[in-house]
Amino acid sequence: MMGELNKEYEASLKSIETENIVDKIFYRPIGFRIACLLRNTGITPNMVTIISIFIGASVGFLFYSDNLIYNIYGILLLISANILDCVDGQLARLTGIKSAIGRILDGIAGDIWFTCIYVNLALRLSLEYGTYWFFVLAVASGLSHLVQANIIDYYKTLHLYFISKEKGAEFQTLEQVREQHKETRPGLNKAFYLLYKAYTSIQVNATPILQLMLKNLHKKYGNDIPEDIRIAFRKKSCRLMPLIDLMTFNGRTIIMFIVILSGYVWAYFLYEIIVLNIVLAIVMKKHEKICASFL
Repeated sequence: MMGELNKEYEASLKSIETENIVDKIFYRPIGFRIACLLRNTGITPNMVTIISIFIGASVGFLFYSDNLIYNIYGILLLISANILDCVDGQLARLTGIKSAIGRILDGIAGDIWFTCIYVNLALRLSLEYGTYWFFVLAVASGLSHLVQANIIDYYKTLHLYFISKEKGAEFQTLEQVREQHKETRPGLNKAFYLLYKAYTSIQVNATPILQLMLKNLHKKYGNDIPEDIRIAFRKKSCRLMPLIDLMTFNGRTIIMFIVILSGYVWAYFLYEIIVLNIVLAIVMKKHEKICASFL
């Protein structure tokens, strides 16, 4: 019984190779239990995502206050929102209810949370110091966050692609996304695909050697990349995961929580703009070097 449960738990994950330690011991186990409770209720992954958006967006208002109790409530709500973010993906894999729109919506959820947080932190600092220049830092942090999240999502999805076709099903080329956008009828879904097309364009333009590697591999092997090449790539990719994890939700929120509780709110903006962008530059350089070794 336990063996079957463990197999089902692993099946609910994208891949154990791309999960960081906090996810493995905290978020994913809780998310799995909630997903198991929800899978026969008719509640869909997209419903869970929408609930997480409202919960995560409310965190900004609690971080606006310099009241420690409100800040602690905000931290707990952001943790709860991320648990639900785990639930939607795990529920989708347990029930087989997956959609491209769901993946796009899932990606947008985190952007909405942190936009609300950055705006409210800037308001808090403006009130405290009597200047609105902190909004410049907030915008720079938001843009940095958007680019960082975009690139590391691409790297992690690429890693899944090298595990198996099934695990890497979410990995799409820019041409595939453009075609899906073209074929989608006018409406909300088409608008989502337009955003996704812009999102994918940034990923492609930022990784020229990666694109050349994929082009060469597909030209030589089609969609049947040999297992030894898949394993070799993943082995090298795994070495970058500790650095990549610094730019994930867990990596950045650990610093955010410390900063919020200490009261030095401005320090988080500097961490996002300076430290994490340096980490991103290092990761991108190393990742392109890895891809070059497979040309």
